[in-house]
Amino acid sequence: MARRPERTYDLEERLLEFASAVIDLSEKLPNTRAGNHLAGQLLRAGTSPYGNHGEAQGAESAEDFIHKMKICLKELREALRWARLIERKRWLASDSRLAFVLREGDELIRIFKSSIQTAERNRAVRRRDNRSSTPAPE
Repeated sequence: MARRPERTYDLEERLLEFASAVIDLSEKLPNTRAGNHLAGQLLRAGTSPYGNHGEAQGAESAEDFIHKMKICLKELREALRWARLIERKRWLASDSRLAFVLREGDELIRIFKSSIQTAERNRAVRRRDNRSSTPAPE
C-alpha cells in the first residue's frame, strides 16, 4: 500500500513556509512601477501573519488572542488578493510558488477563521459560566 505524504499541521511552520514563498514571489515580480507596488504590498501582507501569530501565542487574554488572530486573518486575506492579482496579470504563471501561495493562503484563511470561531465560542462559554457562578447580592 502506498503511503500518503504527511501533511504539515504545525501552524507556525506553515506560516513560516508561506512567508518564505511570499518573499520569493516578491523578488521575482517585474521591476516595473506596478510590479514593485504589488511586490511591496504582497511582502507586507504575506509576511505579517507569521510574526502576528507569534504575538497571538503570547496573548495576555482571550480578547487579546482573538484580536491578534483576526489581524493574521486580515493580512492573509490581503495577501491572497495580491496573489490573485499577480495570477490575473499572468506574472509568474508557471511558478510553483505562486500556486503554493494561492492554495496555502486559502487553507490558512480557513484555519484562522475556524480558530477564531472556536476562541470566540470558548470565550462566550467562560463568560456565561462566570456569570452563573457569581453569587447574587443580598
